[in-house]
Parts: sequence; C-alpha cells; structure tokens
Amino acid sequence: MDKFTYIKAFTKVVEAGGFAAAAREMGLSRSVVNKYVIKLEAELGVQLLNRSTRKVAPTETGRAFYDRCLTILSDLEEAELAVSKLQAEPKGTLKVNAPMSFGMQYLSPVLADFMTRYPDLSVELTLTDRMVDPLQEGFDLTIRITEPLEATSLTVQTITQVQRVVCATPAYLKDHGIPLTPADLHDHNCLHYGSLTSGNIWKFSKGGEDYAIRVKGVFSANNAEALREAALKDLGLVQLPVFSARQQLQAGQLVPVLKDFTSPDVFMFVIYPPNRHLSTKIQLFTEFMKTSFGDRSDWDTMA
Repeated sequence: MDKFTYIKAFTKVVEAGGFAAAAREMGLSRSVVNKYVIKLEAELGVQLLNRSTRKVAPTETGRAFYDRCLTILSDLEEAELAVSKLQAEPKGTLKVNAPMSFGMQYLSPVLADFMTRYPDLSVELTLTDRMVDPLQEGFDLTIRITEPLEATSLTVQTITQVQRVVCATPAYLKDHGIPLTPADLHDHNCLHYGSLTSGNIWKFSKGGEDYAIRVKGVFSANNAEALREAALKDLGLVQLPVFSARQQLQAGQLVPVLKDFTSPDVFMFVIYPPNRHLSTKIQLFTEFMKTSFGDRSDWDTMA
C-alpha cells in the first residue's frame, strides 16, 4: 500500500477525532484505518496520535505533520485535476477566511452563487477580524480589507479599493458640534479600531496636504459592526468602511462629516500561499470575488 493512503487515513482520523468516524468516511473498517496509521508511524519512527478510550488526538509532532499533510494532499489533488483536465470543474474543499462584518453582510449572501456554479466543491467559511496567515492556520485563502500590505512571502491579489467615511448620529453632532477640519477631532469622542497599531490615527488629505490625527475615545474594538453600533448609540464619531455603514448612512441614522477631506482608501485582498498559485479552485474563487465586488457601485458607495 502506498504512503499516500497512510497519510490520507491519518488526516481523516485527526479531522474526525477517532478511528471509527474516519473509517466510516473512508468506507473502510476501523481495523484497516488503524493499521494504516500504525504503519505510517512505524515508517516515520514517531508517534503521531495519542490514543485513549475516549478520544484520539494528534501529538505535537502529529499536529505539525498533519498541517504539512494538508498541503501535500491538496497539491496532489490539484495535480490529479490538471492531468485529468478537470480544471473547469473543481472538487474537494475550499477553506476561506474573511473579516466578520464583510463576511456576514456581503460575502455569505453571494457564496451560494459560487457553490451553485461549482457543485462538486465544498466551501468552509471562517469569519475573524484578526490578520490570518493562511499557510500557518490551514486556510486555502484569506480575504483581508486593510491598508496596502508590506512585503510578504504570500501571494496577494487585489480585488478592489474600499472607501471609508467618518460619521456620527445627528443627535451626537447636535450635542457636540460638527467637526470642520481634522484638527477638530481632538475635541470629539472618536470610536476607533483598538486592535490595530494605527487604529487611533485617522488620516486625511486635501489639496495635496496630508493630515494624521491621533484620536481618543471611550470605546475601541477590532470589529466594524461593534463600532457602528456604538456610534448609533450616540457615543461619538467613527471612521468605517462605507459598506459596513451603508444602510445607516442611506437612512440618515449616521451622517458623514469632513466630506471635503479624503480618507485614504483601504483595499480588499485575496491572500494565499505562493505554492497554491496554480490551484484551480483558488483561481476561480479569486475571479468570482473580482466579479462580485470589483464594481464598487453595487455595495461600497453611500448612494
């Protein structure tokens, strides 16, 4: 039996949390799956799994080996698809990571279109607001909305620009006044991204002149929805991607300020490990993202 069979059995046991569940998924007996893993451990000369009567879990070495196995099996899958000329019909699982607000408001509703188009492909979507390394955390790709990225070993595909707006409720502006210049922000409660090193520095430009204002406020968060909800409670000014406050801006619940000053756009990126650049499912998903969100008028404007 080839080593790839042993590796597949091992990864299934880790993912299923036990030999019996893995055996059911593979259509094999529990004893056969157990034999494959034992032979793999013997060939490697290490223990990959901690076994007990209640559960099976990877050892520290087993976890590291499992992560490498995922890449190996994925590469094998892509090679098989290329040889068999099935690139247009991707199969398997695509593990996607995306920001919470964007994922819930805009990505989730359109994923059904992607999955309908490619019925043999399963999508696992995980929403987080922290920066994720897809290679280290086992994702095929991650979607990020951020300022231009510094040099990275990962492959970065730009989907579109994302505009930002500074806004507050009419009630807050009535009680505290409307800021007319960036310097006026020093006199306001500014709700900001507390988890980012530059989250409390708001940048603007006008007429070739740049401004960087260090703001302060009673509330910070790493999530746009949390900041938006705090602003809707009349707590202060907030700088948000337009898409996360579009409905509230259109309804007049939030009012834009400093409209004569431009906030630097951030960008939406699709990021994936460099060894996956030939992956059909990643290429198709990246094109799907460009088609779905490259036209900013559909989701990223205040109109």
